[in-house]
Amino acid sequence: MDPATLLTQVLNGLQYGLLLFLVASGLTLVFGIMGVINLAHGSLTMVGAYLAYAIGAATGSLWLALPLAVAAGAVFGAVLERVLIRRFYDRAHLDQVLLTFALILLFEEGRSLLLGNDFHSVPIPPVLDFSVPISSVFSYSAYRLFVLAVCVVIAAALFLVIHRTRFGGMIRASAEKPEMVEALGIPVSRVQMAVFALGTALAMLAGALSAPLTSVYPNMGDGVLIVSFVVVVIGGIGSIAGAFWGALLIGLVDTLGKALVPDLAGIAVYVLMAAVLLWRPTGLFARAA
Repeated sequence: MDPATLLTQVLNGLQYGLLLFLVASGLTLVFGIMGVINLAHGSLTMVGAYLAYAIGAATGSLWLALPLAVAAGAVFGAVLERVLIRRFYDRAHLDQVLLTFALILLFEEGRSLLLGNDFHSVPIPPVLDFSVPISSVFSYSAYRLFVLAVCVVIAAALFLVIHRTRFGGMIRASAEKPEMVEALGIPVSRVQMAVFALGTALAMLAGALSAPLTSVYPNMGDGVLIVSFVVVVIGGIGSIAGAFWGALLIGLVDTLGKALVPDLAGIAVYVLMAAVLLWRPTGLFARAA
């Protein structure tokens, strides 16, 4: 592999990994703080992608779809938590799995009724539909660089919110000692609703950002969900830093594996997960017990 091709694959892996982080960060927060196994999280990414397609088809602009995906995700996540998820906090994980699996089926049926079962492409915004010269022999997609930059900014902001703000302190305290948080007069139920809304917004934004890169198609959330769970397991449940580094690791391994050893690329991320769990069973950045 020549240096230009290798650099392209590395950048593609970083971009893919950062999009995975947007999805996995919400998943790890919901599971780590609320104890909810949300199998519908990948479907929320699909909803964001189809939202980008629908708005792009109606207005011709992806720029409107991105903030709407965040806003709609936050509202939808808050409503979903309030109406359904909240009732299952104290239920067995099997009940949560059955509920969220039912949501997958509902999302897929709704998508089929509203937009059909065809594959759809979402055009890259014209202002970013060009390549940026990196060197005299190498250039890279401006839109992919834009996705990289957006994801890095969101990752930094999310880390600062979780670790440097009062709200982040409430989130972390709610994960560790919810009874103590309630005793201090902080409504844990509101924190939980905010966390679920945040996770939903991040998942839908990831779907909207990735739509021009991967196209939009039925059941696209299934693969995202599986890989996101791998990221959470590798990074450590409830850890934003773990989700970040785990996602980058998975993105690079998956992308370079497909380029270098395509026959083994399908199992590369799972071999990596097994190796990490043999070394650190709780994940790379799991909170101390």
